[in-house]
Amino acid sequence: MVQRIGDAEIVLSNKTRITNEMIDACPNLQYIGVLATGYNILDPTYAAQKGIVVTNIPSYSSRAVAQLTFAYLLQFANKVTAHDVAVKRGDWERCDDFCFYYPTFELWNKTIGLIGFGSIAQEVAKLAQAFGMEVLVYARHPKPELETDRLAFTSLEDLLKRSDAVSIHVPLNDETRGMINLDRLSLMKQSALLINTARGPVVVEKDLAAALNAGLIAGAAVDVVSKEPIRPDNPLLKAKNCIITPHIAWASFETRKRLLGIAVDNVKAFLGGTPVNRVN
Repeated sequence: MVQRIGDAEIVLSNKTRITNEMIDACPNLQYIGVLATGYNILDPTYAAQKGIVVTNIPSYSSRAVAQLTFAYLLQFANKVTAHDVAVKRGDWERCDDFCFYYPTFELWNKTIGLIGFGSIAQEVAKLAQAFGMEVLVYARHPKPELETDRLAFTSLEDLLKRSDAVSIHVPLNDETRGMINLDRLSLMKQSALLINTARGPVVVEKDLAAALNAGLIAGAAVDVVSKEPIRPDNPLLKAKNCIITPHIAWASFETRKRLLGIAVDNVKAFLGGTPVNRVN
């Protein structure tokens, strides 16, 4: 990494960690552009102490992540894949009736709990309300002025107890690491679903696997895991009713194009003396 950075003043990085020692070894550094919304690949406070501007790419993928969140919900609700597999297996051909179906359910009047209420969670809330869902929100800084008859802020414990689906939308930090553990999963309804499109370590994976295998909750869908790429010993790989996708929520064509545009604009603003999207 130090050799790669060399005497550069500007560095752009995504998943590669930039340690304090690397910063010390590269004294010409003036700007680090993180090519993501989360910037836990470095210590922004230490970078600021060294006079280094750190920027991120906020809100570029909010709609795409919200879309995947509902793809998961609809997959659980309508069992599209299970029905497709069954039809292609010949089950419909052998059916005595005009149709057959696995148990499905409507999202209408169900309650979704959102942990965090940044731009992504707010997009999820909009979709949820369009589907006729009630929305509960747990946020470090509640915004009562945003409450409506179908959206309310509450405690994390109350949210977990009342929600039919819980969707995680918080950054990874000391406060959120491991916040969804067996004790909190045990508060959820046995019919409830857990969705994580935020950061893998927010969930204690062995606890989630245990909860799924014991039937404490009905299902889970995760786009992120504690170690990426996923390790073969990750307990979620063998957990019951667990959908896993390879960190794709951010990656639609439109979001990648938007990300690169913002990254370029961030650098231009820094060079112009007026940094934008600065996190430190």
